[in-house]
Amino acid sequence: MSQLTIYQDSYINATILSNRFIDEYMTDANDAQLKVYLYLVRMMSANLETSVSDIADRFNYTEKDVIRAFKYWKGKGILDLDTDAAGNLTAVHLKNLCKCESIGPSVEETHLPQSIVTPQTIVSSLGRQTVFEERNEETAKAVIPEKPSYSSQQIRDFKSSHTASESGIDIFYLAEEYRKKPLSPSDVSTIIYICDELGFNDELFDHLLQYCASRDKSDFRYIEKVAISWKEKGVTTPEEADNAPGRYDRKVYEIMRHLGKTGNAPTDREVSYITRWTGEYGFSDDIILEACGRTVMATDKNRFQYADRILKSWKDNGVGSLKDVEELDREFSSREKPKTGKTDSSAAGAKSTNNFNKFSQRTDYDMTELEKKLVKN
Repeated sequence: MSQLTIYQDSYINATILSNRFIDEYMTDANDAQLKVYLYLVRMMSANLETSVSDIADRFNYTEKDVIRAFKYWKGKGILDLDTDAAGNLTAVHLKNLCKCESIGPSVEETHLPQSIVTPQTIVSSLGRQTVFEERNEETAKAVIPEKPSYSSQQIRDFKSSHTASESGIDIFYLAEEYRKKPLSPSDVSTIIYICDELGFNDELFDHLLQYCASRDKSDFRYIEKVAISWKEKGVTTPEEADNAPGRYDRKVYEIMRHLGKTGNAPTDREVSYITRWTGEYGFSDDIILEACGRTVMATDKNRFQYADRILKSWKDNGVGSLKDVEELDREFSSREKPKTGKTDSSAAGAKSTNNFNKFSQRTDYDMTELEKKLVKN
């Protein structure tokens, strides 16, 4: 009898992940470390090349974040990093976990069937116990623990344990960088409260600092309030924080700052202007911020309306880059030059130095009249 050829209808496009990775290594890894490792496995399965910059761009990390993840997994013994004579990274060697020595029991060995949900006691790193009970998702609400008073020994213990953390993030250094001054004992206590009692990991705490800094808020009382708000909303990752109710995109606050509005949260009307500029007009950040800069130099009132008129004019003139804006400025300047070649001192003195007027004016509106209307509003 002749030999049989065995084939299947379709190829399963899948990436195989070792159960040992899930059982033994996944629990302690943070979000960035997991994403980097899984992506490496995916690329290896597809026999594709990648790079540190490619991984950083794909997951919106910095290249240092990716390198820290590499070093974390190297420390765990599940990959090696190959370098050239100059010390440059050339390859990542993923080890076969089936051949590695086990560091803990498998799920099959530890899993016990459970039919009744019981309260679970969790002990924090500082020795306090908190009881959490599973409840219906619709009625569950995060219980915010009170902020305790930390002893000097507890602060030293927390710093010591955190220094040994494998995340590679020094939260105290980050906090000082955002604050631009040394941390007070009260600041340190707030950091411990947020990380230990509210359960913020290093990545989420870093994101919290960035969020507050984007709103020109560096006071730790404000930072603590935001942290509690996120805890109440069930935020556990930077992605969840970005999508939390009431949280505007960082770009909105960047534009608000450039318009000199940093005191309060943006109103719905102000956000609608920004949405129009980025969506309907399709302008990039640099063009919008250029219009904001010209607006601030021109007026103290009705800045959103003023900036919108600038951007509307640029859209009508087909502006797509700052070079186009410069070309409009030059075009308008050439139109304003006296044809006789003589200089009229009175005209020169009356001419505005406002950059807002340095682009081609449309015939369908009068900018001088517009300014008068805006001031009256």
